[in-house]
Amino acid sequence: MSRTLSLLACCLVLALLAGCGNKGPLVLPSHPAAASTAPAPAAVAPASQPR
Repeated sequence: MSRTLSLLACCLVLALLAGCGNKGPLVLPSHPAAASTAPAPAAVAPASQPR
């Protein structure tokens, strides 16, 4: 029983490791994505308070 469980666990680990990652050479992007920055919101003047 213990040997069967050990064999099953090893097969499961090997199957999980076999499916990880890309196969073949590393592919790098040709141009890095430009960071899109939104303009800062305009400063709003505080409303005048009645006296």
